Amino acid sequence: MEKTPNFHTHTYLCGHAAGSVKDYVEQAARDGCSALGMTDHCPYPENSGVDWKNTYISLDSVPEYSAEIESCRQTVDFPIYKGFECEYAPCFHSWYKEKLLGEFQADYLVYGPHWVFTGSRYIYIMNVPSWDKALFHRYVDQTLEGIGSGLYKFVAHPDLFMGAYRSWDSDSESMLRAILGAAMECGLPVEINGNGILRGKSAANVGLRYQYPYDEFWDIVAASGAKVICNSDAHRPEMVIKAALMAREFAEAHNISPMNDLFI
Repeated sequence: MEKTPNFHTHTYLCGHAAGSVKDYVEQAARDGCSALGMTDHCPYPENSGVDWKNTYISLDSVPEYSAEIESCRQTVDFPIYKGFECEYAPCFHSWYKEKLLGEFQADYLVYGPHWVFTGSRYIYIMNVPSWDKALFHRYVDQTLEGIGSGLYKFVAHPDLFMGAYRSWDSDSESMLRAILGAAMECGLPVEINGNGILRGKSAANVGLRYQYPYDEFWDIVAASGAKVICNSDAHRPEMVIKAALMAREFAEAHNISPMNDLFI
């Protein structure tokens, strides 16, 4: 059986997923895994102003998360990497670098932009109405800043905002080309996200499409020669490899040859 990597995995510690590190590792071993990255949504400092509750791991849970990863490393024949999925804002740059990569000794950070920051407000990008083009452009500008920060190993679901924007037009194409161009300039892989495939298809102006990965964007990626990573973005143990395989099937359908390892 050919083994499959997955570098994007969540646990119950983030408040919106199921299963422990051990649950994911055991399932990955059963399903045929070549490398596994645990990437729960990162903790934030107290009084940080972050107000998206039940979406990230608490500081108090990091020792448990780290210890379970270390314990599981002794039980399987594939590497397990400790990571965190992070938003980006300049005020958190030193926190990510010094706390997550430094003190907590994360092997890597994933850039998963979910929120658009507007002064003191954080708005989930999937809740932005499709007509509010200014907020989408603000989100993309912030995403470009995160890509250029030098903190991250890859860009998770770069087309996530299409789940709210919906339409393929000159504006969405230019925004996605900007994200892709920035990732290529920084040498960062872009991710085909299996969790988006699990969400199913819905109506768009070009027919039925996944909210993400969005077909037209990945045709552009295929022609660009950009680095591509396929991951499950697993929130349930049974999807840890299964959804990564779905992402690889999507890549094959778009004539994309994904990476097999982030750490070569």
